[in-house]
Amino acid sequence: MIYLDNGATTPLHPKAREAMLPHLTEIYANPSGVYSPARQVRKAVDEVRQTVAHAIHATPAEIYFTSGGTESCNWAIKGVADMAKGKHIITSAIEHPAVTNTCKYLATKGYEITTVPVCENGFVNPQDIAAAIRPDTCLVSIMLVSHEMGAIQPIAEIAKITKAHGIPLHTDAVQAVGKMPVEVDMLGVDLLSLSSHKFGGPKGAGALYVRKGVNIAPLFHGGAHERNRRAGTENVICLVGMGAALAAVNENLLQEQARIAKIRDYMIQQILTTIPHTKLNGPEGDARNANNINISFRFIEGESLLLHLDMNGICASTGSACTSGALEPSSVLMALGLTHELANGALRITLGHENTMEDVDALVNALQPTVQKLRDLSPLYDDFIKTQE
Repeated sequence: MIYLDNGATTPLHPKAREAMLPHLTEIYANPSGVYSPARQVRKAVDEVRQTVAHAIHATPAEIYFTSGGTESCNWAIKGVADMAKGKHIITSAIEHPAVTNTCKYLATKGYEITTVPVCENGFVNPQDIAAAIRPDTCLVSIMLVSHEMGAIQPIAEIAKITKAHGIPLHTDAVQAVGKMPVEVDMLGVDLLSLSSHKFGGPKGAGALYVRKGVNIAPLFHGGAHERNRRAGTENVICLVGMGAALAAVNENLLQEQARIAKIRDYMIQQILTTIPHTKLNGPEGDARNANNINISFRFIEGESLLLHLDMNGICASTGSACTSGALEPSSVLMALGLTHELANGALRITLGHENTMEDVDALVNALQPTVQKLRDLSPLYDDFIKTQE
């Protein structure tokens, strides 16, 4: 099997598995206890908090554990909105459903949502953010890296604008942490969401960075866990796995980022030059996250392409795993100005630590006959050929 869907989830890092095993057996106490086995578990949780803080250049006191990226985004948006006087939120047209659907929910509660557009390469214009700000704007939420086409957003520029207006800025960094350097002060963000299983940790763990001084209401109510901000006994097993995975990937983050970027560029070049009627979606080069490739194949459906790749032992996707059941074309790709045909014919490839240049050759060798076979069955392609004759 060749796995090319690391944007959906990643294989468990060996270091994460090693760290988790003792907590599945002999280390099982509740970290809120006062006896020595509980203190041992509490120490493990505190060490993960330090690891996460170190990874994004924050302080441990600013890190709160969650069940993953979706909860972190929900908490950031709802928590800030609940404490604010204003009822206006700004977001973008390319956000993950964890952000867009949370904003849609708040719209039913009387909040006004402004959705700024993106350019054809998938970037938010900071000046559009500035123009959208109102006296009652209480939050801006813009992702750091697009989950579908990899565009790295100008968060630092946006942060200068929000800071000048005293408005908190949240960024969904789920597709960034563990794949590229992330520093909260350089970005200027006030809240940042991350998820364990996107960088080799287990599913079911994540974190929310909350800058000191930012007012945020709890999403859950109950005990005094996470310094009275996130009730519920900590998911220790998954947290220690998250910490171990994040520490491991950050050991050679820049080298791995450069290695994967070379594979990405080679794959893009091979597909676009060997298969006609293809289009790269999103930006090129360093403006794109190292592991992301999104290419549209004209005249065919992306779902059909995926099924044929699966029969060849290749795993990829047509977009975010969280929208895989949707029948409509990707709202993110449509926001770039793509036609329905191009959006429906998109293939998202997201690379990981296990991928090599040989995987590119295997993918291209499988794509070439598969794309031609599907186009031969397509009435759209048949009509196109007739117009060329």
